[in-house]
Amino acid sequence: MSERRATRLRAAAVRADSHPAALRAARWLRSRLPGDERFGDPLSTAGRAPVEVLGREVSALDPRRPSAAHELGLGALQLWQGLSEASGRGRGTEQVTLLFTDLVGFSSWALDAGDASALELLRAVGAVSESAVARGDGTIVKRLGDGVMAVFPDTARAVDAAFETRAGLEGIEIAGHVPRMRFGVHSGRPRSLGGDYFGVDVNVAARVMEAAHPNQVLVSEPACNELPLDRCRLSRAKRLKAPGAPAGLHVIAVEPV
Repeated sequence: MSERRATRLRAAAVRADSHPAALRAARWLRSRLPGDERFGDPLSTAGRAPVEVLGREVSALDPRRPSAAHELGLGALQLWQGLSEASGRGRGTEQVTLLFTDLVGFSSWALDAGDASALELLRAVGAVSESAVARGDGTIVKRLGDGVMAVFPDTARAVDAAFETRAGLEGIEIAGHVPRMRFGVHSGRPRSLGGDYFGVDVNVAARVMEAAHPNQVLVSEPACNELPLDRCRLSRAKRLKAPGAPAGLHVIAVEPV
């Protein structure tokens, strides 16, 4: 094949790939596929799952022009993501339990203790909390400075991880400081996107944690209804008064039996 003919063929392929009808067809197909039809943007591909890693690579190949082939490539990954979520691997439509943790008074203590002591404390606390989450079949979604956001298959395992973390912190002392942590637990159906979770249920879980006292495991009433009563001692339910929390939501402090 001559170089001139190859050039003409490439130009024809580019014109066909960028033709408005081809683009409309590719986008229409993506709108009908399972999964996120906008899969491929930075938010949807920020995670570490194989489909998200491949999504970042495909997005990086952006031809800098409208491209039906590019849309179809992302559509194939969108389908993969959608089927994974439907089978439970993505947890996009399943009930999960969220656990938020926060070290009480860490920032003010760290100002006096210095960076070296603060880092030593965070490492010691991280080792305790991460092992507790893993033993509860949970996954740490992200680290929030001096706390974490984790997701669990059910409330019992999330609460057990909180109890185990709290107990483990009792054996930590850095520069004369024994860390105290507060815990918030809530269950729901948050949206899974790019290795993170979004939605009202995530915000509620964070508000539950913010309402907890030092060393307290505070659980929303919907999540508390899933707990085995023979393993937990429940306090009286109190209404959660916090910006962004649903009206009428109650929280309950939980202790092991």
